[in-house]
Amino acid sequence: MPVSGALERYRVPEGKSLKLDKIDQNERELYDGEGKEDHLEAFDQLREELQLLQKIQYAENKRRVLVVIQAMDTGGKDGCVKHVFSQVDPQGLNVRSFKKPSEEELRHDFLWRVHQHVPGNGHIAVFNRSHYEDIIAVRVKKIYPEKVWKRRYQHVVDFERMLADEGTVIVKLFLHISKEEQKQRLEARLVNPAKYWKFNPDDLKDRSRWGKFMEAYEDVIERTSTENAPWYVIPSDRKWYRNLCVARIMVDTLKGLDMKYPEPDYDPKTISIDGEPPVAL
Repeated sequence: MPVSGALERYRVPEGKSLKLDKIDQNERELYDGEGKEDHLEAFDQLREELQLLQKIQYAENKRRVLVVIQAMDTGGKDGCVKHVFSQVDPQGLNVRSFKKPSEEELRHDFLWRVHQHVPGNGHIAVFNRSHYEDIIAVRVKKIYPEKVWKRRYQHVVDFERMLADEGTVIVKLFLHISKEEQKQRLEARLVNPAKYWKFNPDDLKDRSRWGKFMEAYEDVIERTSTENAPWYVIPSDRKWYRNLCVARIMVDTLKGLDMKYPEPDYDPKTISIDGEPPVAL
């Protein structure tokens, strides 16, 4: 299967140091097809598998899966969610975006707004940005002093350990794009009127802090990638390869849960509808 091995290749082991500038954002090492157009059949197959696995998860009603997606601006968070999870039944999927905290959210601890959206049994929750913004963004933009954001590393590790201990499977994805690719994607938003709404001049301020953001991501991934809540760094300059890798990781993760449809508490062979035996459709 194309992109097999994504779980192993892109996972950051607990305690391992990370250098993002050593990772090729444009690689396609795990796909042996011809390229962008040739990948569609493989991607559709993965999406069908993901749809079926989540259907079993929903029916079984025992497993919870939390997917955290982080990236620089234009990194592909929205596109990844849209394409990878497009065939999953909305009944079992919850997508939540975390933007600048509201006044109400700021009245609470930084994890308050996140905790209420973690998945329940039978569901996948996808965080498009997440509690990690309250470390990375506040660090780079100097919103809070170092003593505040630094202690949050352990708060996050403890929070995710609690979720894992209570039965939540956690998958954390950093969509890793190059600065050159970001430039092209920002420019594309400025030449297409249909994409004007996507452009925010503040994105340029964050771009000027690229090195600081990379340093913050390296630090946070190193400190919070654990056995029960691992980070995966996904090469994301090629959107189609990014989607393949994420879909493969999701499929392999759900397969690893060994889920099964629940057994009925009745004998289907003894049931008749209006006095007639059921007929297979």
